[in-house]
Amino acid sequence: MDLAELFREALQAIRTHALRSFLTLLGIVIGVTTLVGVISVISGLNGFVRNKLFLLAPDVFVVTKFGIIRSREEFLNALKRPDVEWDDLLRLKTLLRKAEHVGASVNSTALVKHGDKRLPDVKVIAATANYAELMNLDLAGGRFFLDSEARTAQAVAVIGSDVKAELFPQLDPIGRTVLINSVPLRVIGLLTEQGQTLGESRDNVVLMPLETYRNAFGSRDSLGILVQAKGGVAGVEDAVDEARSVMRALRHTDFRAPDSFGIVTAENLQELWRQISAAAFLLTILIASVSLGVGGIVIMNIMLVAVAERTAEIGLRRAVGARQRDVRRQFLLEAALLSLAGGVIGVLGGGLVALLVDRVAHFPATLTPATAALGLALSVVVGLAAGYWPAVHASSLLPVDALRAE
Repeated sequence: MDLAELFREALQAIRTHALRSFLTLLGIVIGVTTLVGVISVISGLNGFVRNKLFLLAPDVFVVTKFGIIRSREEFLNALKRPDVEWDDLLRLKTLLRKAEHVGASVNSTALVKHGDKRLPDVKVIAATANYAELMNLDLAGGRFFLDSEARTAQAVAVIGSDVKAELFPQLDPIGRTVLINSVPLRVIGLLTEQGQTLGESRDNVVLMPLETYRNAFGSRDSLGILVQAKGGVAGVEDAVDEARSVMRALRHTDFRAPDSFGIVTAENLQELWRQISAAAFLLTILIASVSLGVGGIVIMNIMLVAVAERTAEIGLRRAVGARQRDVRRQFLLEAALLSLAGGVIGVLGGGLVALLVDRVAHFPATLTPATAALGLALSVVVGLAAGYWPAVHASSLLPVDALRAE
């Protein structure tokens, strides 16, 4: 029997028991849908994180009180650290030789008002004048505050598009005044719309000079000091080492003691995300493997039932000249086609899940050709593995015994 004839016979056998064949596929469909859907979400998140979520430029790092926290114990230890203060910023500006620029910021939330309109829980970023350059911020209108305005604590602000839409829906906000916890600030710039990050808007923000914030709200908040390394990405490691040495010297830290501060680089953030996404991927593989395993067992059982039902047919084929390998290939092909059909449905289901997650939940998800090929390949492998024993059993039947089974 040639391949075309085997293929026709396998399709005929599947069509003869269409409902049973469909029910047989459910385990494969669920497993492949889970695998493709979650990998699509992880792939989308990886691209999103790489391009949008972590705003640090590759040559910029941040000296903070906390750094990257991976456990409750690390968090409790970080709480005991001293705050990163204004004097630390001034000294780093003076002492760092491997830094191109040094800036700082502090984050909080506040009520923002204009006239009778109010917007609660707005993210307020108080920063130095070079913050926009260090964080690669773009403006849709106006300008960012100048170094001279920052040094003299001018009451100026740059707002995000959400703040503009809520407080100035039909007006140009440039030159108008907003109240941040009753402190008046003149709007001088409007940030380009940045959209949502994992369901949270990045445009519900107001930026103001750090000195203005300190005068209006006090200086109790710990700073995040932003450092841009000289020489680009290649100079980051040396600049980080220098910043660490200077901070330890300023705090008189014993050489055996751990750092009393944290340093966050773009690579640190990427590595942390890779660890999180790898754990999620392994969990997905585990869940999908269970479902695919169950689907494979179901296919094996159904194929064994099919062998029992078609024993006389197998005997007749062997009697008229079919070889053992022809029978074996026929049943293997049936199992592979069943599983492949489940894989196709699963890939389509996973693609639909990714589309819904992306469009409805606004969570980045991308179905790539490699992910689709992986789902199809796994389904075929499971089908071949599940169909192997039934195929061997069918091919080993003696023609005389098989014909007598009728």
